[in-house]
Amino acid sequence: MKLKITTIGNSAGVILPKELLARLRVEKGDELHALETPDGIRLTVYDPELAGQMEVAEHVMRKRRTLLNKLAQ
Repeated sequence: MKLKITTIGNSAGVILPKELLARLRVEKGDELHALETPDGIRLTVYDPELAGQMEVAEHVMRKRRTLLNKLAQ
């Protein structure tokens, strides 16, 4: 799919066709992340920073399960 860079105000942007938005499962207002890969740039809804934070949170929740249960009561 070919995309064209266009002027948006004082910036440049890319218009994403409806078909591409549907394939990415995003809509206006959602965030995309541009990840640099050996093959080029990849647009994704996956946020590697958030994934790392969630991994740490899950580890803490497993380790402190009893304490978190007491706090929830």
